[in-house]
Amino acid sequence: MNAPFLPRGHVRDPFSAFLCDLDTEDAARAIASDMGWPHERIHSGGLRYAVQSLAVSPSPAVLLVDLSESGDPLEDINALAEVCEPGTMVIACGHINDVRFYRELIAAGLHDYLVKPVSNDQLRDAVMQAQSAIAGARAAETAIEVPHMMAAVIGVRGGAGGSMMAVSLATLLSERGRSTGLLDLDVHFGTGALALDLEPGRGLTDAIENPGRIDGLFLERALVRPSDKLGVLSAEAPISQPLTGDGQAFYQLQDELRGAFACTVLDLPRHMLVQHPALLQDVNVTVLVTELTLAAARDTIRLLSWLKANAPRTRVLVIANKVPAAGQEEITRKEFESSIEQKLDMLLPFEPKLTVQAAKTGKPLSEVAKAAKIGQSLALLADAVLDEERAGSLRGASLLGRLRELKFAIAKKPKA
Repeated sequence: MNAPFLPRGHVRDPFSAFLCDLDTEDAARAIASDMGWPHERIHSGGLRYAVQSLAVSPSPAVLLVDLSESGDPLEDINALAEVCEPGTMVIACGHINDVRFYRELIAAGLHDYLVKPVSNDQLRDAVMQAQSAIAGARAAETAIEVPHMMAAVIGVRGGAGGSMMAVSLATLLSERGRSTGLLDLDVHFGTGALALDLEPGRGLTDAIENPGRIDGLFLERALVRPSDKLGVLSAEAPISQPLTGDGQAFYQLQDELRGAFACTVLDLPRHMLVQHPALLQDVNVTVLVTELTLAAARDTIRLLSWLKANAPRTRVLVIANKVPAAGQEEITRKEFESSIEQKLDMLLPFEPKLTVQAAKTGKPLSEVAKAAKIGQSLALLADAVLDEERAGSLRGASLLGRLRELKFAIAKKPKA
């Protein structure tokens, strides 16, 4: 209820009231008229009716509830907290005039408590103070807010390792102290949760089916968390259930993740990129995960051209994954770079034993291979993504060049 942050991404009703007597209803209607709020948000029925109603509808910014008909007000207040969104300012009214009771209500999260009968002036003052508290919380949040970092990981070919990269990157960002959300947009065959030995739940599927339900509270319930700093939104939707809609659910989820986390990592399948190009609108860094093959070179060229035309503001990093020993590539690094007309930013060696170990233990490759060359390279990639502001001033150099400039220790690239 009275929480230190406010959910973003949707518009809340400014005021609702659940009251047990006509005099208090009249006072609430007078305040609503003064503020230009609809009278339809003033309901007959007290605290328990408020709990029932808010369990199936969004809670307002300011909520007035009547405790008069509640047999156990404190228990009912706890029930209200279960259905009330964070940031809602709750004002209660009732007949009990006791200092201890008042303190217990404030400790439970209420903003204020008014003893009935409530005058128009008392109620107006309480509502105005609640609005001031909301404005102060927003100002404080804005003052301490750091720029959000959103990264998208795209595998240019199936099996290139895009999902592995997304899971490792999200894990590494969270281990560096940044709260991170991983959104796996392969709704039918995603492995974001599976790679971390988690059950994905129905959160993402429910969001796609009911975009109107998406808000901060919905997101918090839908996420699965391998750690305090990392939240994962993944799905295993039935393959007989095709995706429908215009992608609004995905854009809303991006917005909610932006409000809830310092960093967001999107595991973005190629077909989602084609169907919903606006998903890259606010992405700071796009990581293309490729292999040294002819087909991957062709698709890297196509994706680079698409990104240049449709997402010109995103910084693109091209990472070659599963690079075999020299002489065993389908095409050499030099041939690949010549084909895509730019340098590769990083090469990750082929490490089948470590990859199998990560899969068997349900841990990200970045953790299993922490001491190996591939683990160190993944850590450098996470550092580059985190230091986007500094790295952005070094555009034009390869990722490895930027990392040297940023004084990161770098292992020597495999020879082509």
